[in-house]
Amino acid sequence: MGLRLYDTHSRTLRDFTPRIPGMVSIYLCGPTVVVPPHVGQIRSQVNFDILHRWLKSSGYQVLLCRNVTDIEDKIIGRSLSEGTPWWRITDPVYRSFAGTYAALGCLPPSVEPRATGHVPEMVEMIEQLLAAGHAYESDGDVYFSVDSYPHYGSLSRQQPQHMRITEEYERGKRDPRDFALWKRARPGEPVWHSPWGEGRPGWHLECSAMARRYLGKEFDIHGGGANLIFPHHENEMAQSRAAGDAFARFWLHNGPVTHRGEKIRKRVRNPLAVRTLLDRVRAAELRYYLAAAHYRSPVEFSIEAVEEAAAAYRRVERFVLRVGAVAHDALPPQFRRAMDADLNVPQALSAVHAAVGEGNAALASGDRDLAARKCGSVRAMLNVLGLDPMSEIWAGETQLHEVAGAVLRVVRDLAAASAKQGDHERARIMERQIEKALAKRRQIQHPALIR
Repeated sequence: MGLRLYDTHSRTLRDFTPRIPGMVSIYLCGPTVVVPPHVGQIRSQVNFDILHRWLKSSGYQVLLCRNVTDIEDKIIGRSLSEGTPWWRITDPVYRSFAGTYAALGCLPPSVEPRATGHVPEMVEMIEQLLAAGHAYESDGDVYFSVDSYPHYGSLSRQQPQHMRITEEYERGKRDPRDFALWKRARPGEPVWHSPWGEGRPGWHLECSAMARRYLGKEFDIHGGGANLIFPHHENEMAQSRAAGDAFARFWLHNGPVTHRGEKIRKRVRNPLAVRTLLDRVRAAELRYYLAAAHYRSPVEFSIEAVEEAAAAYRRVERFVLRVGAVAHDALPPQFRRAMDADLNVPQALSAVHAAVGEGNAALASGDRDLAARKCGSVRAMLNVLGLDPMSEIWAGETQLHEVAGAVLRVVRDLAAASAKQGDHERARIMERQIEKALAKRRQIQHPALIR
């Protein structure tokens, strides 16, 4: 049995066969570059990076298009409120996202288009929708007519008459459910030229145009967070299919990350920003935490859970570093079955930990050959998950972590001794030095995350 994936559109597990033999095309909704990334946003990228790696491990070539939304209402809102040009917001935030993806071991996409570089393709798609009667122009705005597309709501399983309105009911709309394809120019906003006057594209249209440009009118998988199912992905599918594109064959959505039961908000200063969390744990440990739950499951974030995941990863890491065997080409059958069953990473990690346990038992009994075989198997499995501590991306971090950890332990011991002797001021100075060392270590490892 081959790979089976849960398709959000059909609400079923389906056998996955790519449209073109040997080649898998994926469109992944990338970041809206308004503030640096928080842990909830990065989960999606880690989950789909594991899909990317599993497909490559299974012998497929992967064409991955991950977009960058660099013009959108939230970006414009921040630009206007801070009196800062929009591009001075988006460029450093984009670099922060790119640095975060690299820090967490995500493979680079095949192509990473920016919305602002594809306005002509968006204008072309709007013209097609107008010609087909699926859109209408009103005083410089252009709207998609929800009523003109009978399958609207099929992705999110909502009846159009019961849908919540997700856009402001603006003058000129025929139906409050209709959504903007083109927004006429407003004071202080960036604008582009179009047949309907100066303005800018609507957010939903951006992804449809970029997916068509790089993946064609039909592609294999569209991925993103479950929070995007409605209205964003619903609107994408409607406008693309109304324009004559078959669009995505599979829809995959990862579950949300919440904190204290609530959605994690996009804020400039966010305690759950990735750069802040990397003061507490290493990048590989944070990746392990984000990967450990099934991708469709919701995750309630807590720093305690992150630290537990970090401890679990370190147990695996210690075994691999102790034995140091070369990775095998062959993966254990139980690992393959787990990954083929809709990327069941929790079961796959069970296979990893079982092999680690067997390897440690072999070491205890003096059977170095068996320990080496188990280590090779563990490394092969971890490589699929992007977690092999001896891989190029993590090897340097592991060595730096070991040196820094040893130094910090010495400093903590000295601080504790000073405190016992009554020199509390010296102890406080040493503790501050520890915090500075931790921050410096992060800066050396992941300079792109500092901004």
